[in-house]
Amino acid sequence: MALPPKWYQFLVSVFASLGSLLYGYDLGVIAEAIASPNFTNKFKASDNETGAVVSVFTGGAFFGAAFAGPLGDILGRKKTILLGALVFCLGGGLQTGARDLAYLYAGRAIAGLGVGGLVMIVPLYQAELAHPSIRGRVTALQQFMLGVGSLAAAWISYGTYVGFADDNSAQWRLSLGIQIIPAAILALLILLFPESPRWLIDHGRPDEGLRTLAQLHAHGNENDAWVRAEFEQIQEAITFEHEHEAKSYTELFTDRSCFRRLFLACALQASVQMTGVSAIQYFSVTIYGQMGIAGNDTLKYQAISSVIALIAQFLCILFIDHTGRRWPLIFGNLGNMVTFIIATILLAKFPPGATHNNGASWGFIVITWIYNFSFSATCGPLSWIIPAEVFDTRTRSKGVSIATMTSFAFNTMIGQVTKPAMTQVGYRYYFLFIICNLTNALFFWAVLPETAKRPLEEMNYLFTNAPLFVPTMKKEDYMTDDLLHRVEEVERKQ
Repeated sequence: MALPPKWYQFLVSVFASLGSLLYGYDLGVIAEAIASPNFTNKFKASDNETGAVVSVFTGGAFFGAAFAGPLGDILGRKKTILLGALVFCLGGGLQTGARDLAYLYAGRAIAGLGVGGLVMIVPLYQAELAHPSIRGRVTALQQFMLGVGSLAAAWISYGTYVGFADDNSAQWRLSLGIQIIPAAILALLILLFPESPRWLIDHGRPDEGLRTLAQLHAHGNENDAWVRAEFEQIQEAITFEHEHEAKSYTELFTDRSCFRRLFLACALQASVQMTGVSAIQYFSVTIYGQMGIAGNDTLKYQAISSVIALIAQFLCILFIDHTGRRWPLIFGNLGNMVTFIIATILLAKFPPGATHNNGASWGFIVITWIYNFSFSATCGPLSWIIPAEVFDTRTRSKGVSIATMTSFAFNTMIGQVTKPAMTQVGYRYYFLFIICNLTNALFFWAVLPETAKRPLEEMNYLFTNAPLFVPTMKKEDYMTDDLLHRVEEVERKQ
């Protein structure tokens, strides 16, 4: 029996999101690798050198996202995923076989280059395959699989940390080498999956585009009413874009509707880093150490946090197409703000390592877990969902590329300033994230229109005509006649 079309789309997207798993795994596994006794004895890296081992990865990812933008338009979505996976395999191999820090730097940078391209192109590919009614849960797979990678890294790292003696380099090489396996599987099999029908139609291959749409949505029936309507809408939108819309990066900044979407996508990716997600993760490890928890136990507590994040991301997949995008993002930032207020009070009243109040320290750890749930259920997944769905076919690859670069730039910045900031100002550093979470919520309440269940080809109409201050708008006033007709048909059937 053939799979229902939406299940087929979902499973194709699950496979593509192996690219996101690589990002989560590499970020998680490097913390164990650089902390393992064999690594420290072999490389004898200074604090600055150790920091560079970590940060060169996000630096490479910044450029990977930049390159993947034009490559996604030139080569197609599938071949760009293939290239990103192959580059990651090369970087992973260099890390695994590293004989000195230069090898390790090169491997980290090259792996970052591959991951940057993958996390940029994968949600875009998923959004272009999915039916509007499940597009949110499909693109939420980006954050979910990132969480799967992080969880796998936590437990594999724990196993290699305690399973090998300190004189055995497998203590860190094995966990670094395992990441090559999913990358190789992705590279070997991605060409067997369908190309984006929108990319095919955009590149003068409408017959292939129609066949792919039928394969995705109607078991290959090219005369299916929904398939024909979607095909005609895509053709009409692409014809208009070819005549009037962005032909290069310049139009993203000069066209009012394009710039509005670019600004929102970049603001969203920057805002996610300013929720404090990186900072609170970095400092939680310090708290564990000040409580006297051993390194292997620290890995266990980090693994608990990864499980909590995964549960939250799964709930997002289940409900995001029912709740929409706008209000979960607003309430998520407000939830993050509350957890930061509590964490700040705990740190101010009971400084870790000074008062020796284990109850307060454990309270802080539990608050970080609650924060992780709030972030992982809302802001994290939505930072990939919204940019992937708001752009036109002609601007999507370029726009998502710039937004993803913004994410990596702010990630690197927060990673660099957190340690000295905590040393200089302590808990007062958290005031920044309390304020930013509040302003994030207010900003997106004011300017972000709801995009859930709207066909990708309708986004141009929405962002061209909707008011800049969106709380005053009525959703039905900013739908084309075709979309209103579709909505009425659905309501009649219900």
